Amino acid sequence: MNTLVATIKYFLIITVELTVLFLAISTLVALILMYIPQDKMKMWMSGKGIWGNAIGAFVGALTPFCACSTIPLALGFLEARVPFGAIMSFVIASPLLNPIILAMLVALMGWQISLTYFLIVFTGAVLFGVVLENVGGAKLVKRVRLVREGEDESQAVPEAFADKLKLSFFKALGDFTAILIYLLIGVGIGAIIYGYIPQDFVLRFAGPDNPLAIPIAAIIGIPLYIRAETAIPIGLALLQKGMNIGAVIALIIGGAGMAIPEMSMLAGIFKPKLVGAIVGVIFVTAVLGGYIFSIVF
Repeated sequence: MNTLVATIKYFLIITVELTVLFLAISTLVALILMYIPQDKMKMWMSGKGIWGNAIGAFVGALTPFCACSTIPLALGFLEARVPFGAIMSFVIASPLLNPIILAMLVALMGWQISLTYFLIVFTGAVLFGVVLENVGGAKLVKRVRLVREGEDESQAVPEAFADKLKLSFFKALGDFTAILIYLLIGVGIGAIIYGYIPQDFVLRFAGPDNPLAIPIAAIIGIPLYIRAETAIPIGLALLQKGMNIGAVIALIIGGAGMAIPEMSMLAGIFKPKLVGAIVGVIFVTAVLGGYIFSIVF
């Protein structure tokens, strides 16, 4: 009975924390983006050399919360002839570095872990964007066009700050509704792990003494998680049970970056070789990031 009460308490506390966090951060980001037109983003990403890649990764960190918005933006950048490397940095960073993920890491695991996570993923997105451009990845883009139905209405921005804030909140509420089921699944699984999985069991298979825990965790994350909002609560519970911090981070990066729904959508605009390269990039980032975390922490 005590275990059940602790499990339910864990579920309720984490759910409330993440709900408040998601709505607050999403509203703030949506409000900020109203002051940064997409034309300016495209212009910044068109900078020469590695600067364009860095801006692409930064834009990816600021914008979409799911593939359904990442893909249309990527198509818009392609149509605007933004440098391919900058687009790749955006595509890689977008699912891994949005403000919700970073805020969740700060709230649940601490700012040091969140900052280290950001630096590793941001650097990986920039460098791999450069590599994918230099090896001719632009040739692997399918000939597709983005249909913009109702574009004028969707881009209409109110003039008054109060109206902008209201619109931002309702957009955040819509985003939250879309991910709520995934968040509840993640918190629910995390609560069960927290309450019922023996610590010795976790240590045996994913503790600091297992050198293969990190690459295995990165692979397990692919089919297991649909969104980072699902992965992070589970990772927190596993961390509390003694799982290697590097394996937890590899799990989060692998699951969030190589989620099957997003890869399926990317396959609609990129040829299989490029989708495979993106998966490889994220897997390498997950494994290297995991080992770096193991060393630093």
